[in-house]
Amino acid sequence: MIKENKNTRTQNAIETKKNISEVARELFKELGIEHVSVDSIVKAAGVSKGAFYLHFESKDALVVALINDYTEIADMDYKSFLATVSDHNSVLEILALLAEKISDFIEFNIGVDNMRVLYKAHLTKTIDTTSAMSYNRELYKLFSEVLERGVNQKELRDDIPVDSLAKHLILATRGITFEWCVRYPDFNLKEQVLDHYKILLYGLKK
Repeated sequence: MIKENKNTRTQNAIETKKNISEVARELFKELGIEHVSVDSIVKAAGVSKGAFYLHFESKDALVVALINDYTEIADMDYKSFLATVSDHNSVLEILALLAEKISDFIEFNIGVDNMRVLYKAHLTKTIDTTSAMSYNRELYKLFSEVLERGVNQKELRDDIPVDSLAKHLILATRGITFEWCVRYPDFNLKEQVLDHYKILLYGLKK
């Protein structure tokens, strides 16, 4: 009986934490991270402040957890997408399709307001954004794998290490996304990313 009660409490705690995270994710997406308070999260989630602080020491801690989740979800989404792309496509076409997929995820799953907060966090270090910035994240590996294939198939130049090329492509995407945050709504993220990739990929073509 004691073990059963402990299991029930553990399961309830897991569900409560998941509920708080999901509600916060929706509120952040709808209103922007900076416009959502702990009070609004617990009210929408139907839990007490005590329950919130039992799982997250602060709103920033919750944001960090969600950034980690978003990073993992995004990278798995990109990986699944690449698995559906036909091998008949050239590597340059695959890279352009991946860039388009990334642009869509940023614009429609994260949103401009939350990206602004994320860039601010990168600069001020007020929130740990390591998972999004790490060179070990899955996104870098995906780019490297596609680029390696391009080099092996003699589609791409082989005088630059693929890991360096991957970093430059992601750096370009991050820079264009920053420009989107600054110039929104008078800046089409996907269009600009694709245009820039065409220029970069032309320079990589063998």
